[in-house]
Amino acid sequence: MGYYGMDFTYILVIIGAVISMIASWNVNARFKKYSTVRNSRGLTSQQAAETILHGAGIYDVRIERISGNLTDHYSPSEKVLRLSDSVYNQTSVAAIGVAAHECGHAIQHQVGYGPLKLRSLSVPIANIGSKLSWPIIIAGLIMGSTGLAQVGVWLFVAVVFFQLITLPVEIDASHRAIKILDKSNMLAGEELAGSKKVLMAAALTYVAALFSTILQLLRLIMIVNSSRRD
Repeated sequence: MGYYGMDFTYILVIIGAVISMIASWNVNARFKKYSTVRNSRGLTSQQAAETILHGAGIYDVRIERISGNLTDHYSPSEKVLRLSDSVYNQTSVAAIGVAAHECGHAIQHQVGYGPLKLRSLSVPIANIGSKLSWPIIIAGLIMGSTGLAQVGVWLFVAVVFFQLITLPVEIDASHRAIKILDKSNMLAGEELAGSKKVLMAAALTYVAALFSTILQLLRLIMIVNSSRRD
């Protein structure tokens, strides 16, 4: 895979890491910028979330605070919408957009959105793949068992699949959020545009994660194939 002990497949890892870092920097920069823009109606993120949920006929989802920055998420199994420190009780267009996005997931859950169901079902397999793929590949390479190493590669494919199915789920949630914010007039004009930019930057982090994971998979395939030739 290289000369003088160098593994040139690390280039794929570096490319993926750089892309992910750029995407992460971009979403944080966008969020920080629009966190300073207060919505003209003075709505807090919780008020916006409650309005959206109730408007969709959802009354059994709790809204809670969770520590961290942009750690917001919706838990279908618990029916809990968790807003991070940087979003909870904030009135910025960035916070409203993020809260609306998480409400989008709650609505997906209510209507039985197919990709969300598929992502939920794939979580256990993806967790197993992320934890065991590398140990199994390494064990296979040490033992000289290409078959065992290939099992590890297939386990990592489950991680790629999870990232792949996550992308439409996140994009759809943002689409629902923007549509609701626009139709309800919670945000309009430049406020809505700012919220869109935050959610678009967030969507790009999932694109970057998928691309990075695919590059990692390609690297694993190259390593295993190289060991088989040796």
